[in-house]
Amino acid sequence: MSPTTQGIIILVVTLLVLTSGLPVAFGLGATAVLFLALFQGLDSMQVVAETFYSSLDEFTLVSIPMFIMMGAAIGSSPAGKDLYEALDRWLYRVPGGLVISNLGACAIFAALTGSSPATCAAIGKMGIPEMRQRGYPDAVATGSICAGGTLGILIPPSITFILYGIATETSIGRLFLAGVFPGLLLTFLFMLWTLIFIWFKGFRAYAPDFRFSWKQKFESVPKVAPFLAVVIGVMYVLYGGIATPSEAAGVGAAFCVILAVVIYRMWSPTAWWRILRSTTRESVMILMIIATAALFGYMLTSLYITQTLAQAIADAHFNPWVLMLMINVFLLVCGCFIPPAGIILMTAPILLPIITAAGFDPVWFGVIVTINMEIGLITPPVGLNLFVVNAIAPDVPTKTVLWGSVPYVIMMMVGLIILSIFPEIATWLPNKLMGVALGTR
Repeated sequence: MSPTTQGIIILVVTLLVLTSGLPVAFGLGATAVLFLALFQGLDSMQVVAETFYSSLDEFTLVSIPMFIMMGAAIGSSPAGKDLYEALDRWLYRVPGGLVISNLGACAIFAALTGSSPATCAAIGKMGIPEMRQRGYPDAVATGSICAGGTLGILIPPSITFILYGIATETSIGRLFLAGVFPGLLLTFLFMLWTLIFIWFKGFRAYAPDFRFSWKQKFESVPKVAPFLAVVIGVMYVLYGGIATPSEAAGVGAAFCVILAVVIYRMWSPTAWWRILRSTTRESVMILMIIATAALFGYMLTSLYITQTLAQAIADAHFNPWVLMLMINVFLLVCGCFIPPAGIILMTAPILLPIITAAGFDPVWFGVIVTINMEIGLITPPVGLNLFVVNAIAPDVPTKTVLWGSVPYVIMMMVGLIILSIFPEIATWLPNKLMGVALGTR
């Protein structure tokens, strides 16, 4: 059987397994073992345990549970509520200021947690009921939170960038820096759409003569500022050459836990158990996906499927931008069915040689992949943020949430186009601070 035929069979079976509801890690692992045994015989099973172990035998992976703990500590505290209230008091005079406050809070909370569901839940629990109470349309109230929550995987520190860096052996520090301006760009586009919509609809969050005093404005800052200081400190030691990503993540996690305990009096064993349970669950899930994705990648390589695909694309002589369009469509479709971690770990090693051969920067491509994953988080049938918002506002029909998210999906696609025209938005900062990487343009 030719590698092409084998590849088609594996693709169909893998998609069926992953869309069946089976956990991604078990689905990838079972598929890899099945086709290794089927096409290479039972003797190939000798490499399963070794590949599984060696994929996790890497010090960089320590940063994953540390950044997750950093997010869990903040997500388990009322920091999201305080951040939301602080921004609302400063932006209440802007047309649609409440929605703008929510989007700003999502962007900042994304930098604190690196998690889209955590961002969506923390800001949405406070923001959605408040927006609905003040007369904003349900579609805007829910759609803005769905979209704002996706910033959690783009604005550093980002677990998605860590996974992409591990899968493609790309500098995680560069990826973090590359996500800063695109994250700000998407935040700006989200706010721009909201301002235009609210301006034409004529909504106001408060009465025209309402005022927050300067005292009320500054009262909301002290609880939030220490967490922002930790994030700034982590980024400083990381890019100042003081610590590795894993060391910076460990120190950041420790400080965030301490701040959560000191500021919010989270002394109870229940609060600690929540943080540790959330960290353990998500870390184990991601590490299992990493291990089984490595096994899946080994299976594809050993059957010469990856090499055959790359050679076929090279022989086809596609225009680089036509090729990039095809890759984007592929990633968007995958994002509708498979979680971001699974997609990145499965596809990034395959796509990397293809995009580098076409002359694209791997760091820039990491940002493009992440934005595609963001879109997948708010598109059915497996849009994770849709489920989070549905849990917060169960009386809002899913159709309404979807229609409210559509304009923000369009803004993300506009962001992809802008980044394609001006890739320097993603590459300038890492090149400026860390030097131009070899082999990029």
